Amino acid sequence: MSDNPLKTLIIGSGPAGLAAALYAARANLEPVVLSGMDLGGQVSLTFEIENYPGFPNGVGGQKLVQLFQEQAEKFGAEIIFDSATNVDLSSRPFRVETYGDIFHSQTIIIATGATPVKLGIKGEEEYTGKGVSYCATCDGHFFKEKDVIVVGGGDSALEEALFLTRYAKKIKIIHRRDKLRANALLQKRAFNNQKIEFMWNSNVIEINGEDVVKSILVHNNSNNKITEIPIDGVFIFIGHKPNSELFQNQIELDEQGYIIINKYMETNVDGVFAAGEIADSYFRQVITSAGMGTAAAMRAIYYLESNSM
Repeated sequence: MSDNPLKTLIIGSGPAGLAAALYAARANLEPVVLSGMDLGGQVSLTFEIENYPGFPNGVGGQKLVQLFQEQAEKFGAEIIFDSATNVDLSSRPFRVETYGDIFHSQTIIIATGATPVKLGIKGEEEYTGKGVSYCATCDGHFFKEKDVIVVGGGDSALEEALFLTRYAKKIKIIHRRDKLRANALLQKRAFNNQKIEFMWNSNVIEINGEDVVKSILVHNNSNNKITEIPIDGVFIFIGHKPNSELFQNQIELDEQGYIIINKYMETNVDGVFAAGEIADSYFRQVITSAGMGTAAAMRAIYYLESNSM
């Protein structure tokens, strides 16, 4: 492909990547999308999404991804089920190796997302989407008048716990230490909320259920006791890890590993753009990621028009 480089290569197939593909395809850039092993990324694991405009009755995560894919392909985007394994952004056209091929492209849009940090315990993977969640905004509605656990002690954990008070009957925050890492205002709000209680110096060590989550096992670090707690849902907020390993020493990353971009989704490498959770450690929503992907594609179009080879 070096003799005839692509105009745009999109790495990642979540909302940001597929929105970018749609806009790039409509501009006749014939974009290629490297989907990774799981088309749609994290959103495909969400049972139902109720906060994406145009779906007043909600839409399943996999269904929404399918619609994104169909619309992008309708206008000429090509989606390839392969993952990037190595990139060279030192010169144009950029070079991207995958398990099955080598691509050269005049522009690249990085949309590899971020992965929630997991507990790595028994039952966590099995019950993801069946009571285990990493997004209160996405799934909180399904736990109306139910008892849920929130795992974590930082800003995200408390923000999501406070959001869950709109729906859940009772929220127990489990934290491995005896004090929180969250900012003082969030702590005050959480401590003053009658729906929220805390379990200190404790770790969730197992998640159990029957088709859906039914209970958890909690280890108390102070007295070494293990307690089983009946529960309807487990929300885990112990951090996100941006999927940026591939781009280390290639483009500028912040201290957490997120790609640094300007308001035009531009990285510090001309012709390379980033969108979605790979560059967004704050909002992490389907609609914001899709908007960033749209903006990245529009800037890629402008870049190509201004820097024709």
